[in-house]
Amino acid sequence: MSASLLTPERRAALSRRSLWLAYATAGYNLLEGLVAIAAGAAASSTALLGFGLDSFVEVSSAAVLIWQFRSRVPEDRERVALRLIGASFFALAAWVTVDAVRSLLAGGDADASPVGIGLAVSSLLVMPLLVRAKRRTGRELGSATVLADSTQTMLCTYLSAVLLVGLVLNAAWGWSWADPVAALVIAGVAVKEGLAAWRGEHCDDCAPLPVGDQTSSGCADGCCTDR
Repeated sequence: MSASLLTPERRAALSRRSLWLAYATAGYNLLEGLVAIAAGAAASSTALLGFGLDSFVEVSSAAVLIWQFRSRVPEDRERVALRLIGASFFALAAWVTVDAVRSLLAGGDADASPVGIGLAVSSLLVMPLLVRAKRRTGRELGSATVLADSTQTMLCTYLSAVLLVGLVLNAAWGWSWADPVAALVIAGVAVKEGLAAWRGEHCDDCAPLPVGDQTSSGCADGCCTDR
C-alpha cells in the first residue's frame, strides 16, 4: 500500500510501532555497548571497543527516531533526523580509525575474549529481527528515517559478524592483527552509511507515491523527487 493511501488510524499505529522499535533498539544496544566496552577494556580489544561505541551510536540513532516520532507531525523532522544519524556514523568512524591505526602501529596484542564472542553471537541473533520489523514498518509508513535506522541496525549485524571473525581468529590462532583490521572494516562501513544518511539516499526505499503526489507523506521534504 502506498504511504499516501494509509488511513490516519493505520499511520498512527505504524508511528507507534516505529517508536516502540526505537525503544527496544536503544535498550538492547545500551546493554550491548556496556558489555562490549567492559570486555574490550579487559582484553585490550580495539574491535570490541569500536563495537561498543557503535552500540552507543545505535542508541543515539534510536534516540533521534524517538525524538522524531514523539512529534505530532514526524515527517517535519525527517531531514534533520537523517542528518543527525549521518553525523553519528562519522563520529564513530573517526574514533575507531584512529584507535585501530594506533593499535596496528604499536603492535599491541589483544587477549582472547569469550565474553566478546558470546556478545557477537547474541547480536547476530537479535539484530536481524529488529531489521526486518523496521524495514517492514518504514516501507509501509514511507519513512526514510525508519529505513535509515533499519540500515544502521543491519550495519550492527554486519559488524557483529566482522567482530566474531576477528575475535575467533585471535582466540584460535593468535592473529592479533585481525582485531584492529576488523575495527577498520567497521569504520569503513560506518563512513559509507553515514554519507548515505547525510545525503538522504535512504529515500530511495521510500514507499511508492502516486504520480503528481511526490511530496506527500513519507518524504515530506521532497527528498524522493527526481530519483
